[in-house]
Amino acid sequence: MDALTETLVPDAAETIEPAIAPPMPGESHLVMPEQKLFRFDARQERRKRIKAQRAPWLQRLVVFGGGLALTCWGGYEMYRVIDVGGITFLKWMLLVLFLANFSWIALAFSAGVVGFLHLLILRPKPPAAPEKLVSRNAVVMPIYNETPSRVFGALEAIHEDVEATGLGAAFDWFFLSDTTDPDIWIAEERAFAELRRNLGPKARIYYRHREKNTARKAGNIADFVTRWGAAYDHMVVLDADSLMTGHAIVSLAAAMEADPDSGIIQTLPLIINRNTLFARVQQFAARIYGPVIADGLSCWMGRDGNYWGHNAIIRTQAFAEHCGLPHLKGRPPFGGHILSHDFVEAALIRRAGYTVYMLPSLGGSFEESPPSVIDVAARDRRWCQGNLQHIRVLPAKGLHLASRQHFVTGIMGYLASPLWLAQLLVGILLVLQASYIRPEYFSKDFALFPTWPRFDAERSLELFEVTMAVLLAPKLFGLILALFDGPTRRGAGGAIRLTFSTLFEVLMSALLAPIMMMVQTGHVLHILFGFDTGWEPQRRDDGSIPFKAIVRRHWTHVTLGFISLVAALLISPSLAAWMSPTIAGLVLAIGLSWASGQKSIGMALKRVGLLVTPEESSVPPIAARANALAEAMAADGHDDSDGLRVLHDDPEFRALHEAFLPPAPHRARGDITPERAMAVAKLGDARDIDDAVHWLRPQERMALLHDRALISLLARLPAGEKNQGPLIAG
Repeated sequence: MDALTETLVPDAAETIEPAIAPPMPGESHLVMPEQKLFRFDARQERRKRIKAQRAPWLQRLVVFGGGLALTCWGGYEMYRVIDVGGITFLKWMLLVLFLANFSWIALAFSAGVVGFLHLLILRPKPPAAPEKLVSRNAVVMPIYNETPSRVFGALEAIHEDVEATGLGAAFDWFFLSDTTDPDIWIAEERAFAELRRNLGPKARIYYRHREKNTARKAGNIADFVTRWGAAYDHMVVLDADSLMTGHAIVSLAAAMEADPDSGIIQTLPLIINRNTLFARVQQFAARIYGPVIADGLSCWMGRDGNYWGHNAIIRTQAFAEHCGLPHLKGRPPFGGHILSHDFVEAALIRRAGYTVYMLPSLGGSFEESPPSVIDVAARDRRWCQGNLQHIRVLPAKGLHLASRQHFVTGIMGYLASPLWLAQLLVGILLVLQASYIRPEYFSKDFALFPTWPRFDAERSLELFEVTMAVLLAPKLFGLILALFDGPTRRGAGGAIRLTFSTLFEVLMSALLAPIMMMVQTGHVLHILFGFDTGWEPQRRDDGSIPFKAIVRRHWTHVTLGFISLVAALLISPSLAAWMSPTIAGLVLAIGLSWASGQKSIGMALKRVGLLVTPEESSVPPIAARANALAEAMAADGHDDSDGLRVLHDDPEFRALHEAFLPPAPHRARGDITPERAMAVAKLGDARDIDDAVHWLRPQERMALLHDRALISLLARLPAGEKNQGPLIAG
């Protein structure tokens, strides 16, 4: 404690230590060394403890061989389209860009074929629930500035469902908070205290708040593993919007017990609880087409799979030994902490000899999605940077070839947008050249006839039709499977409504695709020019964004759409027709983005039976329970309370908060942060609690909430008239 605080609070050290159950169990440490990307001895790879399963070579041959064959055919057809009167430099550029874009939709098509046939013929069934578990498992939920009632209600529902299986003794439960908003931090602690009261003293449910969110989510998980991980064989990692049934969680634990070679086992989360137009489109697509894509992915990956960061189980000691993320040299966006940590962790644990695979047939795994185009664009900015960082991880030594392919897929998921835009621009330039620019009819080499910049229009149309068929085929596969599956068909409103919903989703996706192309192209360019992204909490609630914000975000897209329309009409009406899907999406960008976030539109479609999923027709009991618990917690008003007032007005909670704080670190005399110094000065000058609430900024509040001496000083302030006067920024 510094001299200034001792002067203001003479007996601040005389705090009462209440007899409160600790928020976390005793620490049980694991060492988690930072891994070397470009130094790996293959002799370090762990030998399999059970007979290794054969790699799915047939499925890989169909997926990659089929994708390659289709790409070669498409490239040949495009060559014949442009090989009319000779090939110019721009035509070669168009061919290369076409191959780059077509190869990825061809690969998705061939994987969709494998998933479709596997689901249609074999109809895999979910694993049966185990009768007993011998392992100790931690269920961890990292949270960052989330609405407390939602996340605490969700975990309470999951806890109840696991207890109902009779295997609850095998699981401990952890909230791992990286929250930086002082009011939300206090709300989390109040929700945690309420949850402990609801579940009783024997419930093994814990809460930890980190003072600094170093390395973000990956650092949050690593902090848990290094401090408490040795006590647990496995950990089930959730996201703040995750829901998993008891059957799903105990089945994951049983699968990992039965397979000592497994390092990570991933589930397929379905999207639920979505009401806005955009979110309902995503929800429907994930439910109808997602299983086909995921099953095809699982078939060719086998035990060389990937990790999506949540709704999965991880072998704790293996994770600690082999998944310590390196710090990339240089500055962000390509240096620093690895943002998309999950792909890298899967690659590192697979490099060490453990397997990574998916259980797509295991139901009961759910998540949520962003409510609007602007929200998904904000999330994609971070994901884009994380995936482009993988360019530096891709050549790491010792990685399995499948792991490298996962990295390439993630990278291309974002590079595809600027490549698509480049293909459109080159196509426009070629048409412009053919229409307005006088060509160089005779080259330096002698020729009897000039070189005309022409195309084979009929073959071009055929290639366009085939490309659209390849692009849309996985959606058709999903629709066919849904129509053949009675519960899914009935849950989606019947065959007619299911078909119309699919057509509506295809139309919406086609209109939104050019908007996302421009958004992602902007993300890629910002990152290539060295601009770092932040880590803002994701908006999860339904609700619209102010119209002015939508106009600011999309006016450039609309302008580009109108320019493209006018230019295409001036150049050639056929060009305007060819570009019409892209032009329509851009011209309508503001209206589409506004409509995407409207709950009223989404609910209107639901009332007429469009975009309905089986999980809406028959709500999973765990989702209903989580929603009910969240509503009950929200009704208490903790989510919106001012944290400083709560600490000041509630001595019992103040004692709880102080008991939850870790021991104060030793601080040398004069080692005072600016935030703490300002907090001390403002508290000393405050006449009552109202002044403190009005004056203290968020970072100063965080400094106060971490400091028992400052909390004591806050508690001594007189009560004031709440909400008097305007809010002052100090």
